[in-house]
Amino acid sequence: MAPYITKHLSKRPFKEVIELVTEELKSEQFGVITTIDVKETMRIKLAVGFRNYLILGACNPPFAHKALTLNDKIGVLLPCNVVVQEWDNTIEVSAMDPRVMMAGEENPEMLMLADEIGQKLDRVLNRLS
Repeated sequence: MAPYITKHLSKRPFKEVIELVTEELKSEQFGVITTIDVKETMRIKLAVGFRNYLILGACNPPFAHKALTLNDKIGVLLPCNVVVQEWDNTIEVSAMDPRVMMAGEENPEMLMLADEIGQKLDRVLNRLS
């Protein structure tokens, strides 16, 4: 299984998709706490061109707190990254799939939490059009 879930959207303005994704994340109680503009970083650091590619670090504080309480090493997977990238004719939105990322976890409470977060991210991607 891939460690991410993906939705492809027909071509539209990149900025518009970022706003849509951010609003849909909010509807599931996720806030965007970090933004990494990969295109701009590649331009500045490597002087190379790159497609529009943005990494949104999404956080749902109650879930983050619960996860960190259950496993203090879970911070390596926080925040939940959502990638928006532009291809020739489509925009692709991908989010990490916590169910896959936590598949080796032995704590059933953590697995239930991963499933709940995964369902929220599924809903976010499914509402994008």
